[in-house]
Amino acid sequence: MARAAYYLIHPERRTTSVVFASPHSGREYPSSFLRRTALDGLAVRSSEDAFVDQLFDSAPHAGAPFLKAGVPRAFVDLNRGADELDPALIEGVSRQGHNPRVASGLGVIPRVVANGQAIYAGKITLEEARARIDAYWRPYHAALRGELDQAHRMFGQAILIDCHSMPHEAMDAVCRRGLRRPEIVLGDRFGAAADAAIVDRIEGAFVAAGIVVARNAPFAGAYITQAYGRPGRGYHAVQIEIDRALYMNERLIRPNGNFEGLRRLLRGVIHEIAGIGRAEPLPLAAE
Repeated sequence: MARAAYYLIHPERRTTSVVFASPHSGREYPSSFLRRTALDGLAVRSSEDAFVDQLFDSAPHAGAPFLKAGVPRAFVDLNRGADELDPALIEGVSRQGHNPRVASGLGVIPRVVANGQAIYAGKITLEEARARIDAYWRPYHAALRGELDQAHRMFGQAILIDCHSMPHEAMDAVCRRGLRRPEIVLGDRFGAAADAAIVDRIEGAFVAAGIVVARNAPFAGAYITQAYGRPGRGYHAVQIEIDRALYMNERLIRPNGNFEGLRRLLRGVIHEIAGIGRAEPLPLAAE
């Protein structure tokens, strides 16, 4: 089994209502799973948000907690509901309505990775699916809920920054000719998951750093933003998707020559975003 569902890094002093999280960067692949999958070592990692946890690891220096997955997405998808069970993969599960994520093989226990590559040669049992959910999904979400509730108690609001990466070609269909290609997509479920003023400030932090930003297309936010974004109650959730080509070789799943530069750039952006959740500015700490 994977060693941990998640890792939670707290700041020395919590100074902001912002919580950063990375649910798809886990890379602790159980050996039993790797022996069972029909995919090779690179293919099984193809839907992983590789290295996103490293890009955002300065969050605690900005006074914010940082929750990152240990379990990999191909084993349990933490950005799906616990009830998003795929009858095409899991024995004994009946089809209940149409869920496009489940239908495409991307339920809470994924059937495929990137480009529709099948993870398994056959089905798994419902007992096994439930065991994975209990061991990994529930602890991660208990930790996430706990951090958001703590932020709300301390600051009167909670702002979740849900950190992800996207394939470079994901923007091909939405790019407008003559305009710079978006490098970041912010998803707030078209305003349903976060207050517009907060999203404006998040976008402003990226734009000030020279990053081209789009909103909600092609990614508006999935389960986590839907489940935790309740702006009317003071809970805001914004999904961030970063173009993988900015920092990694997607084919080899390795950091590229721009990785450290982007990481340094994001350090300032993270500091600005954390500032949205505090009344007084905190000086940017040297590292």
